[in-house]
Order: sequence, then C-alpha cells, then structure tokens
Amino acid sequence: MVRHAHVRGWMDAKFAHNSVFGTLGLEGARSADLAEKAGITRQSMGEIVRELVDLGILEMAPDPTDRRAKLVTYTEAGRQEVVEGFSHIVDFEERMVAELGEEGYEQLRAGLEKIVEVLGRDDRAPTR
Repeated sequence: MVRHAHVRGWMDAKFAHNSVFGTLGLEGARSADLAEKAGITRQSMGEIVRELVDLGILEMAPDPTDRRAKLVTYTEAGRQEVVEGFSHIVDFEERMVAELGEEGYEQLRAGLEKIVEVLGRDDRAPTR
C-alpha cells in the first residue's frame, strides 16, 4: 500500500501509517482506541496521528461524547487516500485470484489468517 501511495505521488506515506488506515473508520475514533486496535502504545499512535494531521490526512476535534477527549477523523484528502487504498486492495485480491485461482486464493487467505491467530496467541503468552 505504501509503494502504491508513492507511485501515486504521496511520497510522505510510511508503513507506520497503516496502523491508522487499518483501524480508523470513516466515523472517526479516539486515538487510544486506535492504539488498542492496532496493538501499539498510545504514545506511538499519538505520534502517528500527529504526523498525519500535519500531512493534512487527519484532523482532531473535541469528542462530542466527552469534551476532554479528541476524536480523530479523516480530512477530505484522507478520505480520498482511504478510497485509493481500498481500491488497491481490491485490485490486488483480484490479481491474486487470477494467479492462484479462487480455491488457491482462499487457501492462502485461510493460511494467513491462521498465522495471525497463532501470533496473537503468542503475544498473550507469558514471557519466561
């Protein structure tokens, strides 16, 4: 996705930004909630959000349900990036189906989902 953004001319795109794009819906969310969904610290998410605000991709406003909190939402430019990114994902999946066939693609996807599940269990395991 980052390479695709670079090809389209958005050279400021970074892999770390995916932690926002992968967790922030169009309705917006609090930065702390995004951090939890992404599995990173609040501090790390705050830094990424501030960077994307500076780039004009995100904006922050008081949360209408709790004025002490800030709601992170996409700007118009940010929504366009989301549309472009989603379109890229759909195109990529179609290419993979063409390469692997429907059954091969579903097997690959199931295998990748299993890897994520196993790694998630490892993350919750106590350290020695």
